[in-house]
Amino acid sequence: MSDIVVTNDGTRIFYKDWGPKSAQPIVFHHGWPLSADDWDAQMLFFLHHGYRVIAHDRRGHGRSTQVSEGHDMDHYASDAFAVVEHLDLKNAVHIGHSTGGGEVARYVARHGEPSGRVAKAILVSAVPPLMVKTPANPEGLPIEVFDGFRKGLADNRAQLFVDVPAGPFYGFNRPGAKVSQGVIDNWWRQGMMGSAKAHYEGIKAFSETDQTEDLKAITVPTLVLHGDDDQIVPIVASAHKAIKLLKNGTLKVHAGFPHGMLTTHASVINADLLAFVKG
Repeated sequence: MSDIVVTNDGTRIFYKDWGPKSAQPIVFHHGWPLSADDWDAQMLFFLHHGYRVIAHDRRGHGRSTQVSEGHDMDHYASDAFAVVEHLDLKNAVHIGHSTGGGEVARYVARHGEPSGRVAKAILVSAVPPLMVKTPANPEGLPIEVFDGFRKGLADNRAQLFVDVPAGPFYGFNRPGAKVSQGVIDNWWRQGMMGSAKAHYEGIKAFSETDQTEDLKAITVPTLVLHGDDDQIVPIVASAHKAIKLLKNGTLKVHAGFPHGMLTTHASVINADLLAFVKG
């Protein structure tokens, strides 16, 4: 079976598909600026529990085509749907981290539920409903924060992709944190595989896309997981708001956990994910 899906606009989307094809599929959506590899710990975990696991590289990221256009939530969601349709996935659970959580919200609202292909959704340290501060969203982060990311990426992407995982992403900047150089290097590796243009334009996509209506449209059971020490996607503007918009949502907060808790606390988060999927 090919590990590439070609979308309507000719973008080649790389995906992994492991496990028995008859098993319930779990579909993973990665964060910025990473790739499907960021889900290795979760994919192996669910594989060992008998599930079929699928993860794709977002357009412009990882091994997918470094296209010039389409770096927005609409294309992210439609690309994910192309993978789902290609594999004919049904009764799937979609799990998204950070920007991938925004991708899941838009996918489920616009594609997954209308097509009857989604069973549940999980948003982990996810960006919805809106990250940037506006008059209607005073809890959001100032636009200058995202401008800083854009400047850092344009000036020296390689250094930015060291500083982010070595600092706030995994909470390695906190006193007493157990720092893993391997985790930092793997974040850098994944990021540098992708397109600078996709990463640059993706900052606008994850920070300025208002997904209020996406969350309101979702009716399948949805788990919202967040750490209260998330320095990348602060909980007050994300999980605390998202849970109020979801019709069938459950919120679980982990005290002291960072944005990258899928990696730093994989055993805890994996148990949460499995319990919700089986519940």
